[in-house]
Amino acid sequence: MSLVSVENLSVRYGGRAALNNVDLVIEPGEIVTIVGPNGSGKTSLIRAIIGANLPTDGSIKLKPNLKIGYVPQRLNFSSNLPMTVKRFMQLSNKRKNKSNFRSLELTGVLHLLEDQMSQLSGGQFQRVLLARALLNDPEILILDEATQGLDQPGSAAFYRLVEEARRDTGCAVLMISHDLHVVMSASDRVICLNGHVCCAGTPAVVASNPEYKELFGAKTDTTLALYQHQHDHDHDHGVDISNQVK
Repeated sequence: MSLVSVENLSVRYGGRAALNNVDLVIEPGEIVTIVGPNGSGKTSLIRAIIGANLPTDGSIKLKPNLKIGYVPQRLNFSSNLPMTVKRFMQLSNKRKNKSNFRSLELTGVLHLLEDQMSQLSGGQFQRVLLARALLNDPEILILDEATQGLDQPGSAAFYRLVEEARRDTGCAVLMISHDLHVVMSASDRVICLNGHVCCAGTPAVVASNPEYKELFGAKTDTTLALYQHQHDHDHDHGVDISNQVK
């Protein structure tokens, strides 16, 4: 049974159309990435799926009792607000300390348990947010540009961590990203949005699509080359770069 089924979805804000007639299906265990230029409706689609936006037209069907883990772009913590990683995790999961520790261990930040949230590096912070999203054993992880503000190696490492979480938990992943070459090495399917679905399919199929090339220009040749190199290299050598997120 599909986890998420979106049919003919349209979203409008006043008189402005953010999305028109979008179709999307997410199956168990797959990693699907949404790419597109600024203002293409990526976040509007995610917000509609999690129930934060109401569709103007169309339908969104979720598997009954679907468990969703959500990782936002960023949460802001004031340095004047004392909040340790341990306390932050307890706010989300007050009665399951073992689950807190397990998810922090899975994302490689258990050693930061007593550190202040406001003092974490960008990569550490996003790892903690990912740990929080994994607390309740979600069937699907949804990430809204979760690597915003990270450098290229940090972004690549974070996506590798997401892949490992998928492997270890069996959850599906739906994410928005602007890191094109990293996305190509981390995704089973890519959906290119520009108010509507321009193209969709495997990374190689999307990267060679004329509409994708028109949107992203000269980046596409490098993106596809990097995808093919990274994909082949990782499969041949079992590369693990998760420790690069710091």
